[in-house]
Amino acid sequence: MGRKLARESAMKLLFQMQINNDFSSEAVDFFLNNNEFSDDEKEYIQNTVNSITENIELIDGKIEQYALGWKINRLPRVDLAILRIAIYEILFRDDIPVEVSINEAIDISKKYSTSESSKFINGLLGSIARDGNDVND
Repeated sequence: MGRKLARESAMKLLFQMQINNDFSSEAVDFFLNNNEFSDDEKEYIQNTVNSITENIELIDGKIEQYALGWKINRLPRVDLAILRIAIYEILFRDDIPVEVSINEAIDISKKYSTSESSKFINGLLGSIARDGNDVND
């Protein structure tokens, strides 16, 4: 599957968790146990989703800071899941180049959302990257 599809799977899991309003470790375990993933893919998905859940206020704060005129609850849920993953990677994953996180988010949004969403996601993530990816900003 690889990192690209693992990232997509993490987005699907986050989306599901948002819809069900269930951010529990049981929801993560259920998803991982009911889909076929390699050990590396499971590790990426689990680490990503758990880290996003642990840092949700910080990540959502970044979204609200840069999504001028938009509130979190007004964003399409699929776009929110995509943004959360990309911002998590930008802020916390030094092993993933920022450009890769942004490009993957755009690709996922083109597949699962609208062309307007992919432009919005590109602009928001580009602004975060330009301003620096310090967790404390």
